[in-house]
Amino acid sequence: MKVHVDLCLIPMGGDVSVSAEVAACQLIFQRAGLSHQLHAFGTNLEGEWDEVMAAVKACHSKVHQLGRVRVSSTLKIGTRTDREQSLGDKVESVMAKI
Repeated sequence: MKVHVDLCLIPMGGDVSVSAEVAACQLIFQRAGLSHQLHAFGTNLEGEWDEVMAAVKACHSKVHQLGRVRVSSTLKIGTRTDREQSLGDKVESVMAKI
């Protein structure tokens, strides 16, 4: 099943800046071949359910390996069965109405 996810991963304990951890996660998404779009408060991901969830898990594991003892995430998950729609399609649909 295809899924769209908005992931906000929050490393806790350590530096205030989280850009190194976010960059590490972006590499995980890239290497997994997932369509992903970084934004100011997280990342939008799209792909097959199991692949996306495996990447989220890998991201948590990597951030722990980088020394963060706690990692908190919020996920917004969307699926649909009537047709395929990419993240870009969703944005274009709104932009066409502006």
